[in-house]
Amino acid sequence: MYFSAPRHFEWVETNRFAGGCAPPTPAPLAAEAFGGNLFWSADGGRREWKDAASSCKFVSPMDANTLFSQALGLGSGWKVVNSEMDVAGRQLRLWLDFEPGSQFACPECGDFCPVHDTVEKKWRHLDFWQHRTELVARVPRALCPEHGVRQAEVPWARPGSGFTLMMEAMVLLLCQQMSVSAAARHLGESDKRLWRVTDHYVTKAHAAKSWRNVKRIMIDETSAKRGHRYVTVILDADTHDLLLMVEGRSAQAVAQFAAAMPAHGATPELITEVVMDMSPAFIAGVQSHFPQARIVFDLFHIMKLAGDALDRVRKDLRRQGADLTGSLWSIRGNEWTRTEEQLAQRKAMAKSYPILGRALALRDTLQDVLKDGDLPSIKWWLGWADRSRLQPFRKLSRTLKEHFHGILAYLETRLTNAAIEAVNGLLQMAKRMARGFRNFHYFRLAAYLKAGRLNLDVPHILPT
Repeated sequence: MYFSAPRHFEWVETNRFAGGCAPPTPAPLAAEAFGGNLFWSADGGRREWKDAASSCKFVSPMDANTLFSQALGLGSGWKVVNSEMDVAGRQLRLWLDFEPGSQFACPECGDFCPVHDTVEKKWRHLDFWQHRTELVARVPRALCPEHGVRQAEVPWARPGSGFTLMMEAMVLLLCQQMSVSAAARHLGESDKRLWRVTDHYVTKAHAAKSWRNVKRIMIDETSAKRGHRYVTVILDADTHDLLLMVEGRSAQAVAQFAAAMPAHGATPELITEVVMDMSPAFIAGVQSHFPQARIVFDLFHIMKLAGDALDRVRKDLRRQGADLTGSLWSIRGNEWTRTEEQLAQRKAMAKSYPILGRALALRDTLQDVLKDGDLPSIKWWLGWADRSRLQPFRKLSRTLKEHFHGILAYLETRLTNAAIEAVNGLLQMAKRMARGFRNFHYFRLAAYLKAGRLNLDVPHILPT
């Protein structure tokens, strides 16, 4: 930018341009053009001028090390002293160092102590301009009078990590959206390094999560691997957050949840309702560890039992010679989920085989009376099932009578495990995210990251 007459400029501390003006460059010409009426910093580094007449601000070009120091946000005490870019290899390496005479806090007591010696450390950072970036620094070891020589902490990385804090935030962001193996390929790292980062933050966040407000829980099981390997998941019935995942589907799984509650600021006495299926193991676990809690049997599980009874009637008819070829999906499920063609076939099968029609009526009527919540109607249905001469439905009637307290609890609370079905979708995503996971621990980490709604203590990555 050129001026027709000399103007007075004064140096100010700022990092911005204002007024849309371009800086007077080069600086020697600008100083000569305005008769030396320019003021700048004495360190010979970054220079800035302000036009007193137009309020425009001008900043001179800074050297690369200063630029990188400001971009990294190192703060006082640390600076970039050297930088090296390999254009062909698309790599950038930055050397960091501390000011001579600096003192550092002892990690044990926090007292500031002189530097005893240094050790070189390296960290992977976010890419600069699509160049893989590595930070290298002489990390001081402080000489503490009380604790001896201790390695000082650096502001850009946590102890023991080979990534900077910003890089770890990027790792977790990617792992929430894709599998760990895919994130590792994207970043050019091994999946083991990414699992270590995920393990640190997820374990820490899960341990810090409060369960103080948890009053009602849901318990269900889901498959972990092929071969009938199951895990038990426990959710907050109100927030639908995944609280705990443990191996197996026994009463011990419920015991582990009760044992973990004090560490999260809760006690078993706070739980008022437990929503679950009719698993004898879960029932025994709840009665033992949450004796004051009311057991609520899940509506979807009750209807699954009714569907199983209907399916057994269908199989018995086929063994007796009934021609039910191609009718499986017409008979199963709710009428409103079937196509017109399936509904027509369903009605034809019920008309041709009255036993099947009676079984369909029992199944659909049970769904209606549970939806209405009318207790006399439910008792009437139980009597109808007993008189139906259909053994699978007579067995279902006995099962419901044995667990009638849980059905009454459902009618009053209307609590279901429907939220778990949604969370199961997230768990299956977690399973794919941890595909090839070497043990259950990795699957659990992925599940907590996906469905635990954890407060991960990582820096916020601003969009660029």
